[in-house]
Amino acid sequence: MTTLEHGHDTRGRILDAARRLFAERGYAATSLADIAAAVGLTKTAVAYHFHPKDRLAAELLAPAAEDIMVLIESDFDDDRAFVEALVTFVVRYRAIIRLIMEDLGGADDAPPGSPGEIIRAFRDEIYHRLAGPDPDPDRRVWAWALLGSLQYGVVKTIDLPQEDVRKILLTTILATI
Repeated sequence: MTTLEHGHDTRGRILDAARRLFAERGYAATSLADIAAAVGLTKTAVAYHFHPKDRLAAELLAPAAEDIMVLIESDFDDDRAFVEALVTFVVRYRAIIRLIMEDLGGADDAPPGSPGEIIRAFRDEIYHRLAGPDPDPDRRVWAWALLGSLQYGVVKTIDLPQEDVRKILLTTILATI
C-alpha cells in the first residue's frame, strides 16, 4: 500500500468511526480522542486529517447535501412518489439527520450564511414540496407532522435495522396520503 493509499484509508476509517460515534453519542458528546481510540490512532493523528472537528461533520454532511439537492430538484408524479423518495433519503442518512437535529440545531434562529441557514432552506423547500402552494390548514399541519415524524422516526430508532425503519415509516406515512 502506498503512503497516499494508506492516508486515504486512514481518512475513511476516521470518517466511519466518527459517523458511528456521532450516531451513538451525538456530535457534542464525541471528542477527537474518542474517534482516535475507535480507530487505534492518536488524537494528533485524527486532528492531522480533521481539525477542527467541524471538518469531520462537514465531510460527513457532504454526500447528504448532494443527495438532498437531487431530491429537491427532481420531478415526482405525485405526493406518494416524493414521500417514498424522502423516506428513503432520511433513513439512509439518519446518522446525519441526528447530527443536524440534536447537535447543530437552531436552524430557525441561524444567522445568514451559517450551516443552520442552509439546513433551514432545505427543510423549508421540502415542506413546500409536501404542502404545495397556498396550503390550507389541514395540509400545513400534515406537512409539518410528516417532517417531524420522519425526523424523530429515524433519529430515535438509530439502533434498528435500516430497512425495517424504512418499511415501517413508509407504511405509516403513506397511510396518511
